[in-house]
Amino acid sequence: QVQLVESGGGLVQAGGSLRLSCAASGRIFSTYGMGWFRQAPGKEREFVAAITWNGLTTDYVDSVRGRFTISRDNARNMVYLQMNSLKPEDTAVYYCAQSRAPYTSSRGSFGSWGQGTQVTVSS
Repeated sequence: QVQLVESGGGLVQAGGSLRLSCAASGRIFSTYGMGWFRQAPGKEREFVAAITWNGLTTDYVDSVRGRFTISRDNARNMVYLQMNSLKPEDTAVYYCAQSRAPYTSSRGSFGSWGQGTQVTVSS
């Protein structure tokens, strides 16, 4: 019964930066792992990043490691994705996700999704 609302997407030139935000409500936030996924046109949904319930451990897909940073603010029920050095291949709809069970954040553990926010990176 969680609601996830993403924001912060937009159009950016290659090499630029964006910060995506996700606001969560509806159930206890601070004990659930959070993640970001993306889906490009004609492609399947792809894991991007995840963060544990306490923010102590993160996980990234290889293609974004070193460029993207996931973080969370449990006091505000927020999760963020800082996206630097953006590339055209990062263009996708980005979805915020919450794990299906508390204290989990593995790539296959997510079962609640936001509506998505569009990120477009121009050449």
